Amino acid sequence: MDHSSHDHHHMMDHSSHGGDMGDSHKCNMNMLFTWDTSNLCIVFRQWHITSNLSLVVSLAAVVALCAGYEALREGIRRYEAMLSKRVDTAPLPRSPSPSPRHSEEDTATETAPFLALHAGQNRAQVTRRAHVTKAALYGIQNFYAFMIMLIFMTYNGWVMIAVSVGAGLGYLVFGGNTPITKETACH
Repeated sequence: MDHSSHDHHHMMDHSSHGGDMGDSHKCNMNMLFTWDTSNLCIVFRQWHITSNLSLVVSLAAVVALCAGYEALREGIRRYEAMLSKRVDTAPLPRSPSPSPRHSEEDTATETAPFLALHAGQNRAQVTRRAHVTKAALYGIQNFYAFMIMLIFMTYNGWVMIAVSVGAGLGYLVFGGNTPITKETACH
């Protein structure tokens, strides 16, 4: 019997492929602005809006995440300001003193808490270590910013408003020393 004219592939039911998710876990991805929240997923399939309650909780989470980003930025600004002061006051290398006694300046230098300053460390060493720390913080800040951008790119009006409210709230609470004219780029 010749079965070449039958296409068994089209006659098979593929609705169960991909697990038992069914349509309840289907995520719609909009590329145009919308207010529709049915089957809305925010960044991850697991962050799925299934009810009005999950929408409200998700929008509150988005507000908190965006406010948290402003808190992180302010924390990094304060860290950099403190770092600048510490680097400027880091000891310059000096020759060993013939006296076995330590002066008050030596004691202060040896017990300085920043980056484990010891008598032998100079400003260049402190600056290098600080630069590595700042690079790590910069990477974290950029990752956070791009995740917020992905949240905004759901193109859902409710989520977009939550991002803006979170940024404004974060600025209100944490951005007291930041000029309002700062850039609005992702990072």
